[in-house]
Amino acid sequence: MDDRLEKIVRERTGGEPVCLFAYDLDRLAEHVRAVVDSLPPRCRMFYAMKANSADPLLRALAPLVDGFEVASGGELDKARAVDAEIPVLFGGPAKTPAEIDRALRCGVTRLHAESALELHRISEAATRLGTTAEVLLRVNLAGPFPSATLAMAGRPTQFGISEQDLPAAVARARALPGLRLTGFHLHSLSNNLSAEAHLELLAHYGRTVARWEAEFGMRCEVVNVGGGIGVNYADLDAQFDWPRVVRELPAVLDEFPEQVREIDFECGRYLVAGCGAYAVEVLDVKHNHGVDYALVRGGTHQFRLPSSWQHSHPFDVLEVDEWNSSAPRPELRDALLTVVGELCTPKDVLASEVRVPRVRAGDVLVFGHAGAYGWEISHHDFLSHPHPEHVFHTDAG
Repeated sequence: MDDRLEKIVRERTGGEPVCLFAYDLDRLAEHVRAVVDSLPPRCRMFYAMKANSADPLLRALAPLVDGFEVASGGELDKARAVDAEIPVLFGGPAKTPAEIDRALRCGVTRLHAESALELHRISEAATRLGTTAEVLLRVNLAGPFPSATLAMAGRPTQFGISEQDLPAAVARARALPGLRLTGFHLHSLSNNLSAEAHLELLAHYGRTVARWEAEFGMRCEVVNVGGGIGVNYADLDAQFDWPRVVRELPAVLDEFPEQVREIDFECGRYLVAGCGAYAVEVLDVKHNHGVDYALVRGGTHQFRLPSSWQHSHPFDVLEVDEWNSSAPRPELRDALLTVVGELCTPKDVLASEVRVPRVRAGDVLVFGHAGAYGWEISHHDFLSHPHPEHVFHTDAG
């Protein structure tokens, strides 16, 4: 935990129980700038807003990335509120006709079509508006693929067009008015932790696109390879080897047809996870049926990521010596600690059986790498508890 974060947390102790998300915008900018600057020619980095769409983060990211990837009309509105001209890619498996219309009126760069019906809806909207929509076909490839936390392709999912149905989809996209088929979207995995596997996957994409060009007699201009680069929450010192990927990426790109002018990455978690922390005060500690518990002000209704991904999220214990109560202060020593929240369900668990030297009521637990898929995916109003504070900080304040 860095000094600025500790200062932010300690300033809030002694009153209402601490409950906050803190985002280090300097750390964010440093990391994203290094990632983007390391990409070889032809490659572009778009930020997948679903990971965290907070306005201050978007404003910090806008000058650093090549654009935003959105998956709803609401995300599109947030992107345009930050920058009316920034390039936007519109994906997502269930776009409404109104969202498609809005996207075309807002001048999105490309839409990623997920079905034959969606192609017709885009065509109808584009024709009505007197414009041409640039479209990528999202394809659910046959696989097999490397193992990862989530797979969006290589098996039945709601994402994309089955590879066996691609010939008909290509023919339809080329025939419908108001469409320009530019290429393919091939996002297949999420939270992949292996650089070697990711390089193999990208090479497979390149060879597949080259085969499709020959099969369909088409010129592919853009390939979206998705995001899917993970964060190792189980071992924060063993993260995805991005330097290896960019070092070997030029050779992998040789697998793509020469005329592909743009290869788009759309990362979310990998860009923003490390800039965020979730700090919650310990309200009570107890030993129950052989298990040591810390009960905190907060939980999965604010930080659903550990429950959603079924992992034990890493945290530090920030000791707070002040104890403003006449009641005895409970504590656990050399505890195999399970951290639970304030919800009336045994599933409200943030971390399980983590060894800590000491934890007391009134201490604060600080969960790192909480910048992605934390607040955004949580059921905020279950039990109607107060929302956490959100703090966005830089060296300037």
